[in-house]
This record gives sequence, structure tokens and C-alpha cells, in this order.
Amino acid sequence: MEVFGRIYRLSRTMGDRMEEAYRPYGISRGEFDVLSTLRRSGEPYTLSPRQLSATLMLTTGGMTGRLDKLEKAGLLRRSPDPHDRRALQVTLTEKGLDVIDRAVGAGLAVQTEALSPFDSEQAGQLADLLRQLLSSTEEAGH
Repeated sequence: MEVFGRIYRLSRTMGDRMEEAYRPYGISRGEFDVLSTLRRSGEPYTLSPRQLSATLMLTTGGMTGRLDKLEKAGLLRRSPDPHDRRALQVTLTEKGLDVIDRAVGAGLAVQTEALSPFDSEQAGQLADLLRQLLSSTEEAGH
């Protein structure tokens, strides 16, 4: 209980800190996830709404809400898929690319600060232990 209590508290605390780090850029953690997924896809930073939903494990309705907000903010655009007239594609705008790059930097600064009590060896050990725990709990769940 002690270990998982701390994991839950850490998750909540870091989630709040990350939300705070993204706030100056006008995005939430969920919106960060959409923008960063597009960013990681590489140029031209374009995916279908279905690909985004599958990657982020969101319903299409949940994805539509996020896309609507991000499009209104000028961070992405939706356009017809040139290969399938029935489909759409979602593309980061220049503004979206700038926002996600700056938000990633802000998030990394928060994470670096949180790990500052550890030297690099300790941080590596923590990462290894958490990886093992995550792996074993995911395997046990299947």
C-alpha cells in the first residue's frame, strides 16, 4: 500500500504540475497529447483523426472536442484527405508547432526539477524499477 500510495500521489502531483506548465501556452495535458502526437509523426505533421484516436486511446467524440478547441486556437487544421474524399486529415500549423515545441521544453523543465534530488545513477535505477513494475502489472492484467 505504501508504494502504490506514493505512486498515486506522485501521479496526481506531477499531473497538476504539468498542467500548470502547459497553461501559459493555452493548452491542457490532453491537448498537449494531441499536439505532441502530431509532432512525433514527423513532417508534414499530419495524421487522420482515427490515427490520433487510436494512438491516444480516445473515443472519436473525445477526440473531436480536442480537435475543435485546437483548431479554434489556430494550432492545427483539418482538411480533406487527398487520397480519400470521405476522410479528413489533421495537420499542425506553424503556430501549433511553435506551441508544442515550447510546451515540451516547459514540461521537461518540470520533470527535471522533480528528479533533481537524484543523481543520474539513482534516476536510472528509479526508471528501471518503475519499468519492471509497469511491465509486470501489464502482463498480469492480460
